[in-house]
Amino acid sequence: MSTSEGRAAGRGDRARYTQLLDHAGRTTVALRAAPGGAAARPWGSGVLIAPGWVLTCAHVLAASDGRRRDTGPEGIFGVTFDGRVVPARLAYDLSRPDPAAGPAAARADLALVQLLDPETEHPCAWLSDQPATLLEDAYIFRGHDASGAVTEGDGAAGTGRRGERVVRDAGDGGGPQDGRPGPGDGPVTRGRDAHGASAGPRAPAPPVDPFIAVRFGARDARGLQFGSDVRVSPGASGGPLLDCDRGEVVGIVKGRHQQDHVGLAVPVTALRGLGPEHLVAGAEGLGPDPYHALMSLHDRWHWAGQDLGRTAGPTWFDAQHTIMAGRGRLWGVQERLQALDLLARLPAPRDPLVVEAAVGEVLERGERPGAWLLRTWRDGHGALYQGSDPYTELRAFVHYLRIVAQLTADEVRDAPGDEAAAVREQAARLAEFVQAKAVVLQPQDRRRIGPVRRRPRSVLVEFEPLFYDEGGQELFNWSVSEGYGQGQWLRVDVQESAGGVPFEQAREQVLRRLGGRLLRADGDAGPNARVRLEVAVPEGRWDTAAGQWEVAASTRRTARLRPVGPGRAVILRDQGRREQVDPAWLRRWQGLAAAGELQALRIPPRPGADAGSGSAEAIWRLLETAGEGALPALCHTVADGFGRDAVGVALDTGFPAGLWPAHGHGEERDCDAGCEEFHRGVRELLQGSGGVARLPELVRQLRAKAAEAAEEGTHWARDLVLLYDDPEDPIPPLFTDRPQMSPR
Repeated sequence: MSTSEGRAAGRGDRARYTQLLDHAGRTTVALRAAPGGAAARPWGSGVLIAPGWVLTCAHVLAASDGRRRDTGPEGIFGVTFDGRVVPARLAYDLSRPDPAAGPAAARADLALVQLLDPETEHPCAWLSDQPATLLEDAYIFRGHDASGAVTEGDGAAGTGRRGERVVRDAGDGGGPQDGRPGPGDGPVTRGRDAHGASAGPRAPAPPVDPFIAVRFGARDARGLQFGSDVRVSPGASGGPLLDCDRGEVVGIVKGRHQQDHVGLAVPVTALRGLGPEHLVAGAEGLGPDPYHALMSLHDRWHWAGQDLGRTAGPTWFDAQHTIMAGRGRLWGVQERLQALDLLARLPAPRDPLVVEAAVGEVLERGERPGAWLLRTWRDGHGALYQGSDPYTELRAFVHYLRIVAQLTADEVRDAPGDEAAAVREQAARLAEFVQAKAVVLQPQDRRRIGPVRRRPRSVLVEFEPLFYDEGGQELFNWSVSEGYGQGQWLRVDVQESAGGVPFEQAREQVLRRLGGRLLRADGDAGPNARVRLEVAVPEGRWDTAAGQWEVAASTRRTARLRPVGPGRAVILRDQGRREQVDPAWLRRWQGLAAAGELQALRIPPRPGADAGSGSAEAIWRLLETAGEGALPALCHTVADGFGRDAVGVALDTGFPAGLWPAHGHGEERDCDAGCEEFHRGVRELLQGSGGVARLPELVRQLRAKAAEAAEEGTHWARDLVLLYDDPEDPIPPLFTDRPQMSPR
């Protein structure tokens, strides 16, 4: 038994920690001068945390007077582990001041070192995803030079980089302050490194103890303070502080007290402050969000190590599993390992506040912020360890991951391209994982977790025609749904009766509730969002002026009414088109989407009431042979007669979009100057549209100008109707064909 182990004997079964200590020792490195350079003692320690990346203290890379260490060309120095020295250079320095943050901004004594050979294979330590508060069973580790000798520092004086005499840098001393080797150091000798250069004082490998047991530990304003039975050995700065109870690296050793056996470590959660501003000039870096990229590499590496076909030995996960065995946890190390791998494959959250909100929802703490900064989905996962009973803990993690899967899918639901498709696929994988873990939850908890509050993009009002009453009046049922894209709908309100009601009455019933429903959807969609209003009507109701509907402007009982069209996009949909997408419909939509510019296709008026079928055939030919960018425009009324027939032909030939006034003229009069103004305005609208996807918002802007009379010549757009039927987002099946979903 080693010296430090012997002093800590009796505080738990150390046999369970054998594997863990071995992994931690193999991931701890020494930092020293460049390979093949002049003789020099190692500067301090570090820990391998992701493929090609070492985490250490920033001050390890500076001499006692604060100047940068002597390095080779382009700042290259050596990292020693597994009996070899590999070239590396400093990439990120978190201790550097950020000019944008001001002089009072907090700075962490951390640095990231990048191994320069991408083919270098090495193990990685497991970094905790949760803050450390109390340590009862822990060790600190220090690196070795190429021959296995413990690092010993450079013999600096007691004053640290920032003039603090209380805590002495653990890597800047030539040995214990009384000049004697510390426990476990073994006899000090001289030797050569792997390149033949003098490696400074070193001890034979067998007696060397690479770790020191920590007697106690707690977090305060300065970081993690810990005490040991022996004085913290020189060269430990930058090395890992390992919490054996959790099997995780929770801190990076920073310094030691001059008089006693107390040390200080930087919590690994301080890495959450890593940003692109910390990138050192000339370094390659990890992209615009280095913290997310680094931890994603970390988590994916550990999951890949569990490949059943691997030939390597036991992993860090295996060591954690041994430690955790018998604790009765439902969310164990295996669940955590897989969950963090799935989270690592997702894009970083668009805003850290989204992570905070998700954690707050799961822990039911409302809008109250948490105690720790949360940057990524991984950080949110770590915030859920609340010391709860195993079932409550499992429920919290399942709920959180369900929220993340839905939020991520919503972010890219309408985005084109392979990258967005890959994100949707990864979000679906996470959702499947959640579904598998949720099967052990009680039914009431499964209902509570799903469906998660989603981000709607539209509200759909649908009028379903039933039949005609004895007086020949058509009767309707109606429903309201929230839309999430790609044909995903949630019915939130419904009026279904055996007899139905006239259209005007159905519309009034909808309008009494629609204002509050739209405001609620806006709130779920995000800050300052205005979801689109979609109105699905049957043939004969294509003249519905939904843009002029007036709805409650707030949720007050006596709220004023405001027209809906100027403030949000409003589109009309054909109630006869549903899940089964006609090939002509899809082909026309794809043609419009690909067209560089849209062209207004004016539907000419019928020459006369007795013109016969020749004119109707001409309309069919005109629409069937129209180009890909063509979009029908009619100045006639579409409620009946020629206009209704023309819209029907346009839909039958696959057209997904069209424009007309709600109050177009009938066949009793010919087109006039007002019609010419309408068609001229439509041409100008389409020529500058930039594509069919922008049409709903452009029409909204036009309606707003017309309503305010803000621009001369826009009055023709006050009752403008936009037919906009996206076959890639078809309206839902008839609500009488499927079980109704309860409104939220």
